[in-house]
Amino acid sequence: MSRFLLFIVLSFASAGSLSAQDAPPLLHIQKDVLNTIFSGSEVMHYSISWSGGIKIGDLDLVVSRAENGDGYRIQARVSDYGMFRLFYPVDDIFTTMVRGVLKLPYRYEVLQREGHGGRETRRLTLYDQQRLEVSYQKNDQPVKTFTLAGTAYNEFSSFFITRALKFLEQGNVVPTYVDEKRHEVAVVMLGREKMDSIFGKVDTVKIMPKMDFKGLYDKDGDTVFWLTDDACRIPVAINSKILIGSLTAELVEYSNPACPERTGGGNR
Repeated sequence: MSRFLLFIVLSFASAGSLSAQDAPPLLHIQKDVLNTIFSGSEVMHYSISWSGGIKIGDLDLVVSRAENGDGYRIQARVSDYGMFRLFYPVDDIFTTMVRGVLKLPYRYEVLQREGHGGRETRRLTLYDQQRLEVSYQKNDQPVKTFTLAGTAYNEFSSFFITRALKFLEQGNVVPTYVDEKRHEVAVVMLGREKMDSIFGKVDTVKIMPKMDFKGLYDKDGDTVFWLTDDACRIPVAINSKILIGSLTAELVEYSNPACPERTGGGNR
């Protein structure tokens, strides 16, 4: 389930795009949306279900200001639910630190606690966006260093920056570092749909990132997510096909002081 989490999340004061000198090529960002997302206190809770609506876990996403004042912290926690924990207990925490105008990552920590034996795995990735270098360490193994072809997001920060894209612009590409390599992930808008959600029936933008890498998740189809068609751009649902069936993350709780009209839910 933690592999699904990693895969599905790839996924300023006034409105408008960032200037070309600030943004990577073909990355058109709405500043008002980015401000809303990084208000400093956005909380999302999802119920994760397998084909047929069988709930297997929960996903919590929290965006907050970094305690050291250096940017923002994106924290995700995925945990098992119900009968699923009898087969494979999961309690994983993923923390991405981002900063700067484009909210690029500079630190990524993973704590995975999975299985009946309580096996614990720690991973640390550091991004030097100026020198275009990435260092990676798993547990106490030697540190590996890689070179980037340009600035890049990781799985979680790319998901959040995708929410702020101007989807009517053609050719949106989000550079994402996965599998020891920088990939240029094209993000396409599939259309607009009305969708039932915790906010009632809402207008949404249907988005699909075209990913040509496996990452930590063996996919068997496309991942699609639906964002509210407003300045909040809240992901109300995410769906991804897997080798057997599909997995769906449905938003059941949301809060953000920058989106008071969208705060609500509570169907855990």
